[in-house]
Amino acid sequence: MKERLQQWGGRTMSRFSYRNATIVVCFLNLITALFLIHGFLSPSTSSGPDSVLLKYAKESEELRRALEPLELIKRVKEIEREAHEESESVQEKDAKQSAALDLISRLNNHRSYSESDNQKALEEWRKRKMERARQRGLGKNGTTNSQE
Repeated sequence: MKERLQQWGGRTMSRFSYRNATIVVCFLNLITALFLIHGFLSPSTSSGPDSVLLKYAKESEELRRALEPLELIKRVKEIEREAHEESESVQEKDAKQSAALDLISRLNNHRSYSESDNQKALEEWRKRKMERARQRGLGKNGTTNSQE
């Protein structure tokens, strides 16, 4: 075996193989993973500047919430809801009124058109009736004249 190792550059590699290197690397990875898990799961007990800043942020948030005018905000929301409901009812009434006015104007326009059309049709009917009556009168007179 020493002969083989000497063929590979003349160095002797004792007890260090790929298998041993893999075991060492896996062991180091396992220790690193355990250290990271311990760091994530353990609560931070440091009383350094981070905890002071966190405490200050919590206090300022509590003060901000305490100073909010909650009753005023609730009243403003109620007024907005009431205004919205009133505007919806006014819009519905306006829509109904505008639809009714539109319908009335259409009917009036249609009546005026139909009245003029009716007048024209009535005049044409009278003319045709008079024409037929003349033709009958002429026909009767012509037939009586030809029979005599």
